[in-house]
Amino acid sequence: MTNGTCDYIVVGGGSAGCTIAARLSEDADASVVLFESGPSDSSPFIHMPVTYYKTQRMLRRLQLEPLTHQFNMTPTTGQARVLGGGSSVNAMVYIRGCPEDYDRWEASGADGWSYREVLPYFRKAESNESLSGEAHGTEGPLSVSDQRYTSPLTKEWLKACQEAGLPYNTDFNSGRQAGCGLYQVTMRDGRRCSAAVAYLKPARGRANLTVLTGKPVVRILAEKGRAVGVEYRDGRERKVLRAEREVIVSAGAIGSPRLLLLSGIGPADDLKGVGVEVKQDLPGVGQNLQDHTDCFLIYDLNGPYSYDKYKKLRWQAVAGLEYALFRTGPVTSNVCEGGAFWWGDSADPLPDLQYHFLAGAGVEVGVDGTPSGNGCTLNVYGCRPRSRGTVSLRSADPSVPLKIDPRYLADPHDVEVLIEGVKKGEEIMSKPSIAKYIKASHKPSGPLRTHADYDEYVRRETQGALHLSGACKMGTDPMAVVDPQLRVHGVDGLRVADSSIMPFVVSGNLNGPTIMIGERAADFIRGNRG
Repeated sequence: MTNGTCDYIVVGGGSAGCTIAARLSEDADASVVLFESGPSDSSPFIHMPVTYYKTQRMLRRLQLEPLTHQFNMTPTTGQARVLGGGSSVNAMVYIRGCPEDYDRWEASGADGWSYREVLPYFRKAESNESLSGEAHGTEGPLSVSDQRYTSPLTKEWLKACQEAGLPYNTDFNSGRQAGCGLYQVTMRDGRRCSAAVAYLKPARGRANLTVLTGKPVVRILAEKGRAVGVEYRDGRERKVLRAEREVIVSAGAIGSPRLLLLSGIGPADDLKGVGVEVKQDLPGVGQNLQDHTDCFLIYDLNGPYSYDKYKKLRWQAVAGLEYALFRTGPVTSNVCEGGAFWWGDSADPLPDLQYHFLAGAGVEVGVDGTPSGNGCTLNVYGCRPRSRGTVSLRSADPSVPLKIDPRYLADPHDVEVLIEGVKKGEEIMSKPSIAKYIKASHKPSGPLRTHADYDEYVRRETQGALHLSGACKMGTDPMAVVDPQLRVHGVDGLRVADSSIMPFVVSGNLNGPTIMIGERAADFIRGNRG
């Protein structure tokens, strides 16, 4: 495809990229090429819900700068490198955030992105199997369902939440987040429904859609202030594909700012400093990086009550047979079945904490198992961090790792919110319904008594939640990278559409909101062809 042409180039086959490519290819007169640097989503571990932890090998591990506000000595983060992106490797939790998140976007300069205006795109994307009404869609490509199987331990944890004063919430996406409940998931017929499955698979038969996996884009080509194509790697060969209409960058919260910077779009002085020719001086590229913070509480159980027992062959055989015959049972679980939203800062009008309860331990990267081999984990997320990080280049060479400084917990308020979250989490885990299953606390390994104890624990045990966002933020201020129609300021024919455009990270998991962004981007593009 050297020196070939098409109408639209979409860079990045993740949650937004799959959505955009599929929607644009609905126009039979438009040719669309989707680039994904990783492989196809053919691994069976992607599609069986309970094995999502085995998809961690499909994450590109990215080294972070030393975390000066923490005690974590080997900081890394990850970005999905597979067709479907994060939607192929995540825990499938479907959360939109709260309405006020989007109203805050609009108030910051993202005109047209209020909750009232984004809700139709959530509905357009969604095919909810059990919920309907004004808040939900029932005819979209993305299957959203109740979980087919819930661990008895998760049910006991939800009882404990209510004993601790959290009301039961039957729908976290109704516009009211506070309370505890079971998460809905992106699942169809007991299998993962990623953006690749929901959007791309039905579109793959279209003659006007080409999907190229394993071919990383290294640079956007710009001429006279307009994006005209991309340079990409095909094995050892460098090739060029030109776009007659637009280039859409959906390479993720780290990948999108990286590609802009390598293409000469970013802070001029920084680009010159590493030898990149400046195409457009945009000081906000790589700034405003955000992530939810994630602190773990891990408990050793007094019996085989968690999914950890399925590490044994005989239990795997039983669960596998049930799944093969009926598409039900533990294999359909996403492990983090239950959760809650609550307050760390009582002065905040909205919950600023999110909990994920996992009926297992050692499931996630960076999380320990327990001495007995039977454990459970409570993730405590800070939902609206005030800390801001950066993404920048070390070199003009695409093979040189980025400088990524998330600055987790740099703002003291983020630490205080997590401290209160850990305290509330400990209170929940002390309630009779769940405490009767607990042998001992594994992390923390001893009681936390003073504020200093909690401060030290939070700083030592917190990591990023892999909910990165914000480094190509949307708006009209001098640090904005894209306008409210996702067009890159100062460069015609170029848009960014993924979680990197969020001015503020939303209060919850990012897959649903990122697909919504993809739906909006496709509408903007199709309505602005002229």
